Amino acid sequence: MKFRKDKKIKMEQSYRVRPVYGQGTEMITANVPGSKSITNRALLIAALADGTSHLKGALFSDDSRYFLSSLKSLGFEAEGCEETEEITITGLGGSIPEQKAEIYVGSAGTAARFLTAILGLSKGEYRINASEQMKKRPMESLFFALESLGAEICYEGEDGFLPVTIGNKGITQNEVTIDIEKSSQFLSALLIASPLFEQGLTVHVVGNHGMAYIEMTVKMMEEFGVHVEQDGRTYVVKAGQRYHAMDYRIEPDVSAACYFYAMAPLLGRRVRVSHVHRKSLQGDIAFLHILEKMGASLEETEEGIVMEGTGTFHGVDADLSACSDQTMTLAAIAMYADSETNITGIGHIRFQESNRLLAVRTELHRMEIACEERENGILILPGNPKAAEIETYDDHRIAMAFTLTGLRASGIVIKNPSCCAKTFAHYFDELERVLHMT
Repeated sequence: MKFRKDKKIKMEQSYRVRPVYGQGTEMITANVPGSKSITNRALLIAALADGTSHLKGALFSDDSRYFLSSLKSLGFEAEGCEETEEITITGLGGSIPEQKAEIYVGSAGTAARFLTAILGLSKGEYRINASEQMKKRPMESLFFALESLGAEICYEGEDGFLPVTIGNKGITQNEVTIDIEKSSQFLSALLIASPLFEQGLTVHVVGNHGMAYIEMTVKMMEEFGVHVEQDGRTYVVKAGQRYHAMDYRIEPDVSAACYFYAMAPLLGRRVRVSHVHRKSLQGDIAFLHILEKMGASLEETEEGIVMEGTGTFHGVDADLSACSDQTMTLAAIAMYADSETNITGIGHIRFQESNRLLAVRTELHRMEIACEERENGILILPGNPKAAEIETYDDHRIAMAFTLTGLRASGIVIKNPSCCAKTFAHYFDELERVLHMT
């Protein structure tokens, strides 16, 4: 799918959602960009590989553009073509071309965490700067682990946060403990960087957040030639392994696909997202099984998974620890269920692009939907949402998810919808196309 460059929807200030419940019987067939999580992992692994890799189906969004530009600032030969959704990058077997450089990662958490690990384990001096949003997001656990491995870090502001100047004059050990309770990206970053350790790397893990993303990281590392062994809470990468350059196909973004799949129970429609399949590497595929528990049916087809709903569905008890990005998606439709919905396993989302738990509670209350925020989740009761302007907190997932609420209620307005450019700049174009609003 090639998205239009000249967006017809002007969204500088707000987007008014038009209700469509009860309209249309034909299948909704949506197309979504490449996976952000897979694109950014592939970018870094390819940069550490020996030779030139070709990434196909790559996501071009704010996050991936910041990642790509950072690699270029570090001296890597890296070129992207948005028309063909391809990126070519030449790795130097773990070496950083420039030993002194400055990068800007914007609000891209994966770029910030992954590149910090690589630079903290490489000889040189590197300044890492970020957006005001990213400067507030947790980095301390990763910084602490890198310092124990020999990294030297100079904080420009508050300790434990970006911006920093970082580098390494020599890795002092090959065993480390990392706390991932606030972000699994800390562990992914260390694992991807493991070939930089001549003696191999052993990582002991505290916390269990985001293990589906760790599984994705491990599978991708193995696809590029590096094997990871796991023994309980310990990960071991043996010495002598290297990434091999390759042609790599990136999956469609299942996180984005879930907004469309949620329309099946919500609107009583059949929905297919092209090229999304059960075998996906992405943890958010688990959300489709939650939609099944709510009463929708799922069918695997060659073109992609088809989800079908009736417009009437049940509330659920749902542990979203494996797919926490879908907290907002579930919250945005939960008030239309025939019973309460209890979402658990998501305490860590308070530390993401926004305090997502607080944001969900605030916006539900703004629509006069009863809910209760808890330490590790939120309880949402059925109700009829009132007209409201939804604050998005410069958070793409808040903007995209709460658009769903407005498909069955009048007067829902999404403020600052352009924040979707972080991962899916053409979301509202695609929404209007598949629902025949144009």
